[in-house]
Amino acid sequence: MSRTLVISPNWIGDAVMAQPLLRRLKQKYPGRPIDVVAPGWVAPVWRAMREVDTVIESPFKHGSLQWKERKAFAKMLTGRYAESYVLPNTLKFALIPWLAGIPRRVGYKGEMRYGLVNVMHHDDKAAPRPMAQFYAALADEPVRDLPRPDKLPEPEMVVASEEADAAVARLKLPVGTYVAFAPGAEFGPAKRWPAAYFAELAQTILANRPDAQILLLGSPKDRAVCDEITAIVPQAHNLAGSTSLSEAIALIARAAVVVTNDSGLMHIGAALRRPVVAIYGPTDPRHTPPLSELAKVLWLHIECSPCQQRECPLGHQNCMKQILPNDVWQPLQPVLAAA
Repeated sequence: MSRTLVISPNWIGDAVMAQPLLRRLKQKYPGRPIDVVAPGWVAPVWRAMREVDTVIESPFKHGSLQWKERKAFAKMLTGRYAESYVLPNTLKFALIPWLAGIPRRVGYKGEMRYGLVNVMHHDDKAAPRPMAQFYAALADEPVRDLPRPDKLPEPEMVVASEEADAAVARLKLPVGTYVAFAPGAEFGPAKRWPAAYFAELAQTILANRPDAQILLLGSPKDRAVCDEITAIVPQAHNLAGSTSLSEAIALIARAAVVVTNDSGLMHIGAALRRPVVAIYGPTDPRHTPPLSELAKVLWLHIECSPCQQRECPLGHQNCMKQILPNDVWQPLQPVLAAA
């Protein structure tokens, strides 16, 4: 049986925004299984997508070519696939389908990929396509000009209720209305709403909903910023670095609402159809918004924003600090009232 191979991006949020591509491919080839090659830290995202048959975890280290390892990995894939979709723009990942002899190899121009990619799409650097549209366009024949649709495609993920039950049980979380906070941002500190603001918001939530359980989610790198929040609000549960990504996804699926910076967990919350309040500063929600009608974006778009910098180049981070806890509390109130 012919199969389709998708080479995953390295970022969690980008993987989520690629789901509409898989949906389009399933519409075109309903009987063809889709396998995904993904790094281990992104693999749980793909496992929560209905369209994916098998996730193959890639063994490659970040940044290095690892020619011998890629040849061996490609050999394992040889003869199984009719086509491939290379989502990262680098040369390294385009090598894999080429070495595996996959006849149709789809992707964007990227870095020096002529021949490796033989169905080549092009993006306009001056006016880049929003990420969900960027990936979904690969399902169709290449076109130079692609107008932005009135509505961007919305990613969809699913979590079995047993997975959420298992995560709650393992972490010994109390019964209550779960409010998920994602105070970290892998990209850099400029994207982080102040920890003190998250803490003040948590206090407001608890004052109005004593049954609320504040879940602080993130990677081990986010543990310190979550510690800052629990120092002020000890009732909050600091789970950063204590859960697998699969468990974090399951807990978000169980949450009444997600409050988050622009991050991978934000995109997961939107794809799981949970109400999301997303706080933006230095990045552009027009390019990578949380794609769900249940998502509310807070973005001041002040004069210096979006700068797309990891750290505030002006040293004040006004784009985030001028969004106050009460500004976030306002859209949360009706959601919590209905929970």
